[in-house]
Amino acid sequence: MKTDDQNKGMGWSMLLAMWLLIFIMLAWFFSKILDQQNNPNQSVTSHRISDMQVEVSLQRNRSGHYVADGEINGERVEFMLDTGATGVIVPAYMAAKLGIEKGERVTVHTANGRINAYAVTLGKVAIGEISLMNVKAMINPKELSPVVLLGMSFLKHIEFTQRGDTLTLRQNINEF
Repeated sequence: MKTDDQNKGMGWSMLLAMWLLIFIMLAWFFSKILDQQNNPNQSVTSHRISDMQVEVSLQRNRSGHYVADGEINGERVEFMLDTGATGVIVPAYMAAKLGIEKGERVTVHTANGRINAYAVTLGKVAIGEISLMNVKAMINPKELSPVVLLGMSFLKHIEFTQRGDTLTLRQNINEF
């Protein structure tokens, strides 16, 4: 009798372990799908139009934003392109992780009101093969988002065109 109870207990344990494993696998699978929907540009590819121009095409995410992987000073970051932002805005926790030191303290006006931020210059900012050196940016100590806003201090040097759900960025290489 005791062995029957032990077998039933082991059977229930195995069944529970199987369902737990299925749940974990489904959670992982759906988190990957959600990540892809939030950032459909996780693997940015560049196209050389000529010896003088390089182009990157980005797909709009499910919220209507253009989010893409890129780099700041050679470190991977996730950008959200924001033509309404004057500069590149880096959350303070991310700046610390990237080794970017706070510069001069300045008061800036954001969509959420006035804040104290820190002016910095980023050595290199890149999306695919499109890159700029010495880009003006701000470190925002109030921002908790995991994305860097890629504003006009970068975008004003890049030609960009939107058609449908695609944003095409083009850089004249000889200019920078």
